Amino acid sequence: MTGTNLLPGQASLPTPNSTNSFWHSQPSKILLGHRTTETLPTEADLVIVGSGLSGTSAAHFVREDEVGKNIKVVMLEAREACWGATGRNGGHCQPFIYGNPPDVGAFEMRNYQHLKSFIATNNIPCDWRTLSVAHAYMDLSMFQHSLSIFEDLSKENPSYSDLVSVITPESTNPSLADLRIPTAAGAFLQKHAASVWPYKLVSWMLEKLLEGNGKREAKFNLQTNTAVTHLQKAADGSWIVHTPRGMIATKKVLLTTNAYTSHLLPEFRDLIVPVRGEMSSLIPPPTMQPGNDENPPFEYSYGFIGNGKQNRHQDDYLIQRPYSKDVSSGGELMFGGGRSYAAKAGLGVSDDSSIDLPAAEYLRKEITVIVDIKSQEKELKATYEWSGIMGYSRDDRPWVGELTEELGLGGGKGLFVCAGFTGHGMPNTCLSGKAAVDLMLGRTGEEVDLPDSYRLSKERVVKARALDEVHIVDAKG
Repeated sequence: MTGTNLLPGQASLPTPNSTNSFWHSQPSKILLGHRTTETLPTEADLVIVGSGLSGTSAAHFVREDEVGKNIKVVMLEAREACWGATGRNGGHCQPFIYGNPPDVGAFEMRNYQHLKSFIATNNIPCDWRTLSVAHAYMDLSMFQHSLSIFEDLSKENPSYSDLVSVITPESTNPSLADLRIPTAAGAFLQKHAASVWPYKLVSWMLEKLLEGNGKREAKFNLQTNTAVTHLQKAADGSWIVHTPRGMIATKKVLLTTNAYTSHLLPEFRDLIVPVRGEMSSLIPPPTMQPGNDENPPFEYSYGFIGNGKQNRHQDDYLIQRPYSKDVSSGGELMFGGGRSYAAKAGLGVSDDSSIDLPAAEYLRKEITVIVDIKSQEKELKATYEWSGIMGYSRDDRPWVGELTEELGLGGGKGLFVCAGFTGHGMPNTCLSGKAAVDLMLGRTGEEVDLPDSYRLSKERVVKARALDEVHIVDAKG
């Protein structure tokens, strides 16, 4: 049970007034202020806390499952639907193939392929663009370190060389200049990435879930602007979910609360730490348009590692939005990062009601030099600048599963979590949400598609707490 007085390191509730994200510039008329029923239901089979991609995916997979399709689901969101991390991210979906253990890289690839297929099959209007991603290392020692890891992984998994190309200053076709990162020490060019409008993806999924409700009964009930203040274990083993609008009794609860998990479970405050990141939507130089071979739009998405005083945990990331057919709109450069320029690098901050001004300035200026966009100006103009709260996991892996008493994390039977994506949710959340659903429906072992390192166990908790805390790891780089 959580009260109003926060412990050191404990996340707050999401702030009522958040910075304006570009991704919210075209909000769903159906979802804004949506409450499926005027009053809060008093009972449910399952309460999902959070309406981002993990929670929405979980709700989708419940409804698609033969066993779970008749479960009554209530989704509670503290603010508007998809107003947290998913609606504030960089618009990337890129599995980290060469930088992860093989089972994790393969899982991220399955997430990517699932999303790509799901969006194409349903013709979801969310600006999905299949791309390759260039991970540009601006620091030579960091590049050499990653190259050594990649070479070792490639010996064990020769197929990696079909997915990832190493680009050095001596490379041609493509060269670093061809990739428009001429000042990089080296790069990895990875197939299977994408840019996407994340809010539009999630809002489409939520609208479809609402459309599936019958006239007499809502099996999926979305309640926005309804914060969960604490959880209570009832004597009969069920859960009571407390909100300012009332209480819901439920058999099971799924927390898809990411950075805010420790607000409801203070025992998580050293395992999932809120970290504020900075994003911007920048107007490209006027010459950067389709048809201009001298300065065309980007063909790739980008990650930048080791730029300036930033370490490998404080990367920058960039996509370019597609232009409209008449080139009168679109083309925004969606540039995020600059975390080392923020106070305390954003660590421990769960308030997204303001931006970090030094980080925002860094993004407006650095984009003119870190990539070749032939800008005549030393600083681009921003149409939107916003912040978002990421949930950094102490052992760098999401936490997915049932919070049984033996874990000592303040949970109990029937309480599940899917959180802690460390700023890397897009290639993880969908199938992590599915895994959480499978576990809730009683499936075990290989029936559940989830890396072992994501699963909850007492041993994992002990091992994670033996590692350096998140702020120490972040400072070390």
